[in-house]
Amino acid sequence: MIVSLRRAAVLSAVAVLAPPLAAQRNVPSTYAITNAKLVPVSAPVIPKGTIVIRDGLIVALGANVTAPADARIIDGTGLTVYPGLFDSFGTIGLPVARPATGGGAGAAAAVATPTRGGNGSSFDQPRGVEPELSAAEQIKLDDEALDGPRSAGITTALTAPSTGVFQGQAALINLGGANASAMIVRPNVAQQIGFSTGGRGGGGGGGYPGSLMGVFAVLRQELLDAQRYRDIKGAYDRNPKGLQRPEFDPSLEALLPVLSKQQPVVMIANSQREIERALDLAKEFGLRAMIAGGSEAYLVADRLKAENVPVLLSINFPRRTAAPAADADPEPTRVLRERVEWPKGAGRLSAAGVKFAFQSGGLTTWSEFTTNVQRAVEGGLSADNAIKALTMQPAEFFGVGDRLGSLEAGKIANLTITRGDLTDKGVRVSQLFVDGKPIALHPPAAATGAGGFQGRGGGGATPPSSNINRETPR
Repeated sequence: MIVSLRRAAVLSAVAVLAPPLAAQRNVPSTYAITNAKLVPVSAPVIPKGTIVIRDGLIVALGANVTAPADARIIDGTGLTVYPGLFDSFGTIGLPVARPATGGGAGAAAAVATPTRGGNGSSFDQPRGVEPELSAAEQIKLDDEALDGPRSAGITTALTAPSTGVFQGQAALINLGGANASAMIVRPNVAQQIGFSTGGRGGGGGGGYPGSLMGVFAVLRQELLDAQRYRDIKGAYDRNPKGLQRPEFDPSLEALLPVLSKQQPVVMIANSQREIERALDLAKEFGLRAMIAGGSEAYLVADRLKAENVPVLLSINFPRRTAAPAADADPEPTRVLRERVEWPKGAGRLSAAGVKFAFQSGGLTTWSEFTTNVQRAVEGGLSADNAIKALTMQPAEFFGVGDRLGSLEAGKIANLTITRGDLTDKGVRVSQLFVDGKPIALHPPAAATGAGGFQGRGGGGATPPSSNINRETPR
């Protein structure tokens, strides 16, 4: 007790003598962006107004708002302020997996197939069937890796591991903060399931299981085991006398919120057949499903609407990568049709009343993020619905519509500031605010594949002083 009292006395003295952290760093906590076009999303556009943010929150916005005396003024003439954009599905913020020594399919299988079970569980299963994994525990603050999505105007992302059948629980993160913990907006937002046997959403890149039939067998068996585990636990909790205590299993425990519909399941499916199978599985086990990918979701639009299943729609549209050689075979009709039809999918889903949000889908060049949103608008989607699919709609899907997704007083000050409108060609992301702090934008120097980039680094929560002190963002 004496030691505790002494420690408390020392801490109290330090607290009295030390200036506030913000004062130490000379970082303002209040900003006012004036003379800007404001797009609240949840309310009509304000052609010329002021938005004030203080201590990480939006405190006021409108045509007649006056900037506080203590605010750092940013002249927003010629700028448009949006709620921070979402990437509604991906691996942003997670460490990049390193391939096993030796490379090749054999190495991939070696990484994919070791069993877990170090906790002594009798339910040991191959890696790739791990619903207990939590992306929130793997988040890494790496400003250089975040340069790419930030340069596209993204402030918030749903992220989860990218391999396996039961891939684990996705986290919603902000792309800024003093550390990895500060990035997490909401952990364990959804359970993620993959159907293919390789690649993103695959069953282990050549590992277990090795066929689509095997994938569905694993899915059903795990869900059936989880139902039985739930029933046994429930019976024991109601009346434990005379019953053997059920053994704790982390994998099955992680699926209980899925079975009770407290946690949605993101099912990675692109083709019409994959989506139909995903919907059948969700119906069989009473799951609250979301479809991620959805390149052919428009072909299943009536069923998606009837079953109230939203789509996390990829905008990584197919494109011709190089001019074909003179003697090359013509591209298959399927490929040509996909290239034409995919950008029209968002407009078709919207017309059918299906709710959807945009995701980058593994873009290899982040500049294509806004470009492909514009292609979706050209394909029949309204500009207003395109903005909603980047902001308010994903916020509602992930249970944070009360704090993100629109410009409203009291919400988190995540802002995407552009020169020009997002759905117009030539738009340029000028600046971001994440949790009320300005972010220095460093366009990535080179792509590293699968949406990863090598940037110029340094972009932390607070930009260089020369960037803050300018009254007009670039």
